[in-house]
Amino acid sequence: MSYMIRPMKLRDLATAIEWAGTEGWNPGRHDLKSFYAADPNGFFLGEYEGKPVATFSAVAYDDAYGFVGFYIAHPDFRGRGFGLKIWEHGLNYLGKRTIGLDGVVAQQENYRRSGFSLAYRNARYQGESPQTTGALEANPSLVEARLLPFPQLRDFDRRYHPAARDAFLSHWLAQPESIALAHLENDALDGYGVIRPARDAWRIGPLFARTEGAAISLFEGLIARIPGEKFAIDVPDANPAAVRLAKRFSLEPSFETARMYRGPAPQIDVKGIYGVTTLELG
Repeated sequence: MSYMIRPMKLRDLATAIEWAGTEGWNPGRHDLKSFYAADPNGFFLGEYEGKPVATFSAVAYDDAYGFVGFYIAHPDFRGRGFGLKIWEHGLNYLGKRTIGLDGVVAQQENYRRSGFSLAYRNARYQGESPQTTGALEANPSLVEARLLPFPQLRDFDRRYHPAARDAFLSHWLAQPESIALAHLENDALDGYGVIRPARDAWRIGPLFARTEGAAISLFEGLIARIPGEKFAIDVPDANPAAVRLAKRFSLEPSFETARMYRGPAPQIDVKGIYGVTTLELG
């Protein structure tokens, strides 16, 4: 058997993103460079007789925390052990770090056998934005996030993510066609959110806020910028206010994942997470 696992080049990651789209995960149209910037050494491609057959990401955010995703075997090559080998390869790359993942239902028992424990569940909710844009224009608390100093956004983001992610975040905020809004309360940053075009519907993520009111304002502002468009948001059930927000706007649940960790669960403010940044990188 001629099976080889190697680090991805940037162009290889396009294959993983395309496969993720085929699986129904709805990746963003411009996610490629943002993902790769997080850890250029943390994306792996399995090749059998020179053909790509499996993908996996194992992003090392720092010396203590990593996140895995893009765990996909091509349908024509499943059941042959290619996925398991690339899974083990990626986990070895991350070593003794605490590792997070957002696992689909079908794989959660396998993750438990690999030492992962459930922290909370995420539900993807979908909806369609209204045709009017008045919510954005009427709310003076909302500003373009890119106008704020990057260190201010970075430090705020760190409350809700287990490790600093400067390279990823700078690319994420600058994605073409994306919209990034910040919520200010008495000139202090109270929340921020991003919405970006994706394969099947716009995606909101992250949506982080100190208060439910700030989250609602950001949500209204983001969807007001895409009138009449379909969108989706991944909501953690560990934040009841986030679930209330989804129901307040009559969003429909579509599928579920589980946030799981191997190692000590990070201390983050889950109650301020109203929308997960991305299921692929956390």
